[in-house]
Amino acid sequence: MKPSRALTWAALALLILIWSTTWAVIRVGLRGVPPFAGVALRFGIAAAVLLALTPVFGVKLGRQPNELRVWGINAFLTFTIPYGIVYWAEQWLPSGLTAVIFATMPLQTALVAHFVLPEERLTARRLLGVLVGFSGIAVLFSGDFQALGGSQVARAAAVMLIAPLCAALGNVAVKRWGGGIHPLSIAAVPMAVTAVLMGTLSRLAESGRPVTFNTSAVLALLYLALVGSSLPFTLYFWLLRRQSATGMSMVNYATPVLAVAIGAVFLGEPITLRIVLGSALVLIGVAVAIGTPSQSGRKSADPSP
Repeated sequence: MKPSRALTWAALALLILIWSTTWAVIRVGLRGVPPFAGVALRFGIAAAVLLALTPVFGVKLGRQPNELRVWGINAFLTFTIPYGIVYWAEQWLPSGLTAVIFATMPLQTALVAHFVLPEERLTARRLLGVLVGFSGIAVLFSGDFQALGGSQVARAAAVMLIAPLCAALGNVAVKRWGGGIHPLSIAAVPMAVTAVLMGTLSRLAESGRPVTFNTSAVLALLYLALVGSSLPFTLYFWLLRRQSATGMSMVNYATPVLAVAIGAVFLGEPITLRIVLGSALVLIGVAVAIGTPSQSGRKSADPSP
């Protein structure tokens, strides 16, 4: 059954609201827990909760065609690589700027979907949006990163571009091969795999770094695991089965605006003119690229019955 228009938009609004806050909360958590350990703990807790729910909902893991493939792809492309990069980068990057860079995911999804999903071909309008969006990234990288913290900020921002690309690839792959697989399966098992991989990486790379489970770090971890992962990713994959990959990536269009505001108000993060201009171009590019789908793809990209 396809969800009603009201339910679909309510779910999208909830995703946007939740994921707008997680960028700032990640920075709070990093004050006590190193990045790779933070990723491992976040998704370990989230996976444990979701796996405990699978028998409640009668989910049989590993029974559907392509399920193992989707687990592997999702573990690496949706969780391990992007979130490993995001947590590492936010040691230096303002949370709002990180969210803006990740907002290029819809543009990269549109490019990837053109070659993988026949029903989501790249039109002239989408191509224009991609060009406008990436011109915004060029503006962001033309800025004086010394004002934001020095040369390490520029390096972190450059590495951050890999995260939305991997997420875009994962998004399209789940759309292509994830049909018929329960959203709990698509989210829970890859999260568990990510927890193991990132936990191992943390042991190797962060063995000398202290871990401080103070009140703010614990609250941030629980918020990211339960509110920022278990609920929204299950909801996201549920919606992805019913909407286009490009259309679902639209969630990343609205989150940077709130994320920049939250970072500025609660964390005192700087907002420069180039961040404002670059962010505006990125968001305009996304709106142009996927705001008006082609006639052939209109039905699948519109989040309605």
